[in-house]
Order: sequence, then C-alpha cells, then structure tokens
Amino acid sequence: MVQAYVLIQTEVGKAASVVEEARKIPGVEAADDVTGPYDVVVKASAGDVDQLGKLVVARIQAIEGITRTLTCPVVNL
Repeated sequence: MVQAYVLIQTEVGKAASVVEEARKIPGVEAADDVTGPYDVVVKASAGDVDQLGKLVVARIQAIEGITRTLTCPVVNL
C-alpha cells in the first residue's frame, strides 16, 4: 500500500467544492481545506505507485477548479 498527501491549489472560491468532490473518489482517505500556499490537502492511498499516479492524474486533477497539485508520497523511515 502506498500513501501520499496531495497538496492542491484551486481557483479562488473553489476550495470547498474541490474538497466535496475529492471525498467522493475511491482511494481518497481524507480531504480538508487548509490555509497557506495550498488550499486543499488530500490524503490518498493506492496499491502501488502506478495506481497512485493514475488516481492523482485521472481522478483528482480532473476535479473542476484545481489549478495545480503537488504529490508527496509517505515514506516509512
């Protein structure tokens, strides 16, 4: 299992709708509005890195109102 935090920038006024849509996607464990340089943080999980990439590119980035994402995979040190 691979987990990642996806940091999302949205169009002005779109953060709440992005969170709402992200929470509907299988593989999204949590989605929250935040303040700072990013507007939304999503915690996602998938079976492997390829599946995680497909989740981010095909599902999360397809949400209307997203302008940029940064995917931060979780590492176990």
